[in-house]
Amino acid sequence: MPKMKTHKGTAKRFKTTGTGKLRRRQAGKQHLRLAKGKNRYRRLDGETSVAPGDAKRMKKLLGQ
Repeated sequence: MPKMKTHKGTAKRFKTTGTGKLRRRQAGKQHLRLAKGKNRYRRLDGETSVAPGDAKRMKKLLGQ
């Protein structure tokens, strides 16, 4: 059976930590900024962990 290819769209959106957890950017910062408050906008900074239920599927797409 051939090797499984990495899903490139997923590889660009998710990072793996040293312990194997997945990190992702938070949604909701790309447009319509004026409709959101500054506190909400700041809360969306940085990265967050992928939910355990989704992580299994993402790892398969990443070839891990």
